[in-house]
Amino acid sequence: MRIKVITVISVLIAGLCLTGCNPAMNDLGEFNNDFESGNFKQAGQFAEGKVGKDNNPSGSDLLWTLQLAASQKAQLDHAGSIATFDKAEEMMNHFASNSEVLDTVGSTIVNDNVVPYKGQEYDGIMVNTYKALDFLAEKKPDLARVEFNRALDRQMRAREHFNEEIRKLEAKLDKEKEENKTDARAMADNPDVQSVVNANYPNLSQFEPYPDFVNPFTTYLAGVYFLLIGENSRAADLLKETAGMVPDNDYIKKDLALADDLASGKVKLENQCWVIFENGLGPTKGETRIDLPLILVSNRVYYTGVALPKLCPRSIAYPYLTIRTDDGEYQTRQVADMERVIETEFNKDFKGILMRAIASAAVKTAAQAVLSSRKNDEGGKLAAFLVAAYSAATTAADVRIWTALPKDFQVARFAIPPSRVLMVFAGGNTAFDVHIPPCKNAIVYIRIINAGATPVCEVLAF
Repeated sequence: MRIKVITVISVLIAGLCLTGCNPAMNDLGEFNNDFESGNFKQAGQFAEGKVGKDNNPSGSDLLWTLQLAASQKAQLDHAGSIATFDKAEEMMNHFASNSEVLDTVGSTIVNDNVVPYKGQEYDGIMVNTYKALDFLAEKKPDLARVEFNRALDRQMRAREHFNEEIRKLEAKLDKEKEENKTDARAMADNPDVQSVVNANYPNLSQFEPYPDFVNPFTTYLAGVYFLLIGENSRAADLLKETAGMVPDNDYIKKDLALADDLASGKVKLENQCWVIFENGLGPTKGETRIDLPLILVSNRVYYTGVALPKLCPRSIAYPYLTIRTDDGEYQTRQVADMERVIETEFNKDFKGILMRAIASAAVKTAAQAVLSSRKNDEGGKLAAFLVAAYSAATTAADVRIWTALPKDFQVARFAIPPSRVLMVFAGGNTAFDVHIPPCKNAIVYIRIINAGATPVCEVLAF
């Protein structure tokens, strides 16, 4: 018996050493402080220091690679951004082609933080979208085309991939049910649990998503790209899809009409300027603790609970940009709410997150109950106490999320003015000029992370 108790204690101590509290929350907080203050170089250096040196990715390597690439892009280091996004995509491919058999086991014994961050569907879509923009900035439209095609293909395959992940999770939980007699799916569907979850997540059932894993910005930008390279029929299809998702944006409607006119030979594409506004910062993740009804786990303990992630919205930089030209004044309009894109996937993932958290709580609490039920067994009581301490220490939500993404994307389109100068107002009387070089058409890309921040601006000439 003493040997068994020592074994239990050893495993618990090892687990506590491996898991700590929730270091991801602190690390992301430090990165966010640098990024939000516009110190992109320091943010990138911090992210780079968090990426492991092993050949195969593990832990949060992918997340910090994404953060590093975004920091490089914010510095207009396109070559560095492309190289780092390439590494991120290699990591995603590695995770996609290697079955992580221990994922559910690890998350059951500890929590989801021990599972490698493998990326969300929107992560992969934005990786290819950003790489396309980088290649356009480097005047490599053919390579940009490859990335747009990859991004659009990811969107097509995302729903199938998500359903496959759900099937794998359910199979693993079925195995866990047989081995440990815990039915996480039934527990998650229990009315008492649903009542508690709905009280803490009231927007889950009210949320209006975009179509499964589609990012309207990616679809729209690809449509504009295909317009600019003369593939008008394909551009029309993509812009029509975007208009269906964003029906109130008149610029998208006009772009669709332009694509139809170009396809019919009525007009030529020249002297047009698109302004893309990457606005604010997307959500972070926080932690919500929820008490579980005791009947679900054991009648020999007094309390058990789970820690679940919760999206924490951040602010836009400005409601819109106003662009003043020789010919008039234009305001940017939203083409994609990135927060809504992220919420769409979070809501679809939530059932799986909840089931894994409940399975983890059930296993830990059951172990505590078995040990504490042994009469006149001081070693068992000590082990039960340590299990309780371990359970408390390892009940932590997975708050890892790509925090360098924007709050939303906006667009405006108009004729390039004779002076080739745009006066951009970002709020009040604060303005900056953008000069359009000699070219047939142009995209002006503006990134502002928060009110008062220095705009990051570049012109992509066609």
